[in-house]
Amino acid sequence: MNKKTRIAITGPMGRMGQMLIKEIHKHENAYLTAALVQKNHPLIGKDIGDILKIGKMNVCLTEMLNIKKNDFDVLIDFTKPSSTLEYLQYCNKFKKNIIIGTTGFSKEEINMMKSYSQNIAMIVSSNFSIGINLLFQLIEKTTQVIGKNSDIDIIEYHHRNKIDSPSGTALAIGEVISKVMNWDLNTHSIYYKKGINKIRDGKKIGFSTVRAGSIIGKHSVMFSSSSEEIKITHTASNRKAFAKGAIHSALWIHKKNAGLFDMKDVLSFY
Repeated sequence: MNKKTRIAITGPMGRMGQMLIKEIHKHENAYLTAALVQKNHPLIGKDIGDILKIGKMNVCLTEMLNIKKNDFDVLIDFTKPSSTLEYLQYCNKFKKNIIIGTTGFSKEEINMMKSYSQNIAMIVSSNFSIGINLLFQLIEKTTQVIGKNSDIDIIEYHHRNKIDSPSGTALAIGEVISKVMNWDLNTHSIYYKKGINKIRDGKKIGFSTVRAGSIIGKHSVMFSSSSEEIKITHTASNRKAFAKGAIHSALWIHKKNAGLFDMKDVLSFY
């Protein structure tokens, strides 16, 4: 048991949190030591394994981390920026590493995270799917070859309850393209909406968003020239892909002392 990575999870009753716990429960190199919920949650004190019907885990829902009682090596957080920053401060105080899958941070908040990375190790990614991170590499290469001669569009689909738009992953794809093209993403983007009544500017990345039903996540990138079109698509059929990638990242970062990493660093060891 001492060789396993001890993991704390935030938001354990959310869809992502539940999937993370179920995957940790099956993992041979990790085990759960804490499950954090918001204050006054009605299930505080209940065993998370019993709640999820996967067998008792001896980990009860709690509203606060107790560094002695719920000691852990890595915290995995997929909540919201304000909550993530609170957990990050806690990890920084007790020198615990953290995996951050939350999106929607401001520039000031990102700079704060960078400052904490001088003391602890963290992996920050808009998407922990191994497949989507391979897509990033394909997009980079495609942009290098045909980006200057193509109209580029990113179309993303998510479930109706997703709040941020475009998704963090769509923006991350845009950043990959912008870096290759030497563009500033903010000034080289088109967000399609009613009222755009002019011919498309070629030096722009088009963003289209769909929010419907229970779509887990789908991202397509189109490169369209005057004679051909290339479309690269990644579809997540369930949340296991994100959970497995986050857990793999937690194992990878366990022994790191400090630094700000992303999934590209994790995948470089494949």
